[in-house]
Amino acid sequence: MPAPHPRQADRAQRLRLAVARDGARCVWCGRPFSGLVPATREHLVPRAKGGPSWLENEVPACRRCNGQRGHRGVVEWLEECERRGWHPDAAVVERALASLAEAIAERGGQRRAREYVLAQQRRLRRRHAEPRPAGA
Repeated sequence: MPAPHPRQADRAQRLRLAVARDGARCVWCGRPFSGLVPATREHLVPRAKGGPSWLENEVPACRRCNGQRGHRGVVEWLEECERRGWHPDAAVVERALASLAEAIAERGGQRRAREYVLAQQRRLRRRHAEPRPAGA
């Protein structure tokens, strides 16, 4: 039986696909997934803010990070993870936001999610343009 198309995959299948795509560690803190650190589906654009349950909007995260992020913005949480001394995978997050923006442009709709993604991408660009303090 062929694998389902990512848009038609159920929650467990999307989690497996996200882990295969992004790696078997939390995108926010960098902890590898194990029996004690299970993977969860983290919506970059939270459902409460109009985020779709599409593979493009989901990255693997540990339960702790998923719960603590809540509905905070992607860049705000990325910076908080860095302040905590964790090792977030900013490249995966940036790639996922770009992929989500493309999926929204292709499929249409998702007005709230589209604006959220564009705002987070602008914040990431500004973050790259700002000089980083020594030791950060």
